[in-house]
Amino acid sequence: MTFMLNLPGGMLGELLSKAGVIAVFGVFATTKAMTIGSLLASWAVTAVSDKYLDLAAQLAGLAFVLLILLTTLLRFRPTATAQGWEPRVSALLGTFLTLSLLVFAPVDLGPAWRVSAVTLVFIGWCLSIYVLAWLGRSFSVVPQSRRLVTTGPYSVVRHPLFVCEEIAVVGVAMMCISPWVVLIVAVQWMFQLRRMANEERVLRSSFPEYDAYAARTPKVIPRIFARDRFCVPAPVQEHPHGLRERKPATKVGSTGNGRNPMLNGRRQPS
Repeated sequence: MTFMLNLPGGMLGELLSKAGVIAVFGVFATTKAMTIGSLLASWAVTAVSDKYLDLAAQLAGLAFVLLILLTTLLRFRPTATAQGWEPRVSALLGTFLTLSLLVFAPVDLGPAWRVSAVTLVFIGWCLSIYVLAWLGRSFSVVPQSRRLVTTGPYSVVRHPLFVCEEIAVVGVAMMCISPWVVLIVAVQWMFQLRRMANEERVLRSSFPEYDAYAARTPKVIPRIFARDRFCVPAPVQEHPHGLRERKPATKVGSTGNGRNPMLNGRRQPS
């Protein structure tokens, strides 16, 4: 106790935050492991044809929770933390509100629907494992800044972990679909959006380069098709007066006969 009292305020807060995350997700990991054990114990008498997919989804979920525990234990000390109660409440509700889906009974909408739902859960957890492994020691539940990650999945969207987790959430919701379930998932996503906004506010205050990163990287929807990808560079030709002139850019796959009025007559010094 004396050691705890002698710790600086920031270090004490980080230690308590780690302890809370490890305790909660430790319970999740234990529950997942027990579920997998029950599934294996009844393996021989289980007639469900997609039990292999069920097992794969459960194993992926357990691996994701264990990775959360590891990254929390080894994460860097925060350089800044969101102030006030709202960022913390939004983070907790965005993270744990979907646990309420466990009280809803599964619905039977046919094997194709169930296989689709379990597949989404499996894909969501696998993608979440990849993103969290890339984020590594910068992970946190509440909005904090540690190290700015802009490569890998974070070069596709600014919040890939939230997107991948939501894929798994949609799969879980499909298993017990109802108007109340849809409402819970919608409210949970609203809190996740607030969580993103709070996180970006902290990152902007800590990293001056974040604005440039945000300008070139979408928030949650990947920019699959960029206009510049479908144009080839315009050739440069010599002008009689000693200047160089660019011909209009040609779209890939076009005949090259069309002229672009935006580029027509544009000159650049040699």
